[in-house]
Amino acid sequence: QVYLVESGGGVVQAGGSLRLSCVASTASGYSFSNYEVAWFRQARGKDRAFVAGIRYNGGGTDYADSVRGRFSVSRDNAQNTAYLQMNNLEPEDAALFFCAGNLMPLSRTPDPYDVWGQGTQVTVSP
Repeated sequence: QVYLVESGGGVVQAGGSLRLSCVASTASGYSFSNYEVAWFRQARGKDRAFVAGIRYNGGGTDYADSVRGRFSVSRDNAQNTAYLQMNNLEPEDAALFFCAGNLMPLSRTPDPYDVWGQGTQVTVSP
C-alpha cells in the first residue's frame, strides 16, 4: 500500500507563492514511482477539482486552465515526493489541497484515484 502526506500549506497574500509537498510511504512491494500523481483542491462548499498531474516517471504533466502558467507540478521519485509550486496566488486559489495517486493513466476526475492524502490548507488573503 502507498500512503500520502501533504505539507506546505499556509496563509499567503495575493501574489505570493507556496510550495506544497506530497511525501509517500510505501509498503513492501509497492513503489511510488509506479503511481501517477495528481493534485486536487476543494474549496468550501464546492466539489473537489483537478489542479495538476504528473506521470509516474515525470515524463508528462497536465494542468487545469485556471492554474496553467502559475503552478508547476514535479516529482522526485528517489525521495518519494511530489511537489506543487504555486506562484502568483489569487484569493480564488484558497482551498484544501490534496495529492492523490493512481496506477492508471492520469485523470482529471477524482474517482480513479485510490490513494489520497489528508490535505493541506491554503489561504490567500486579498
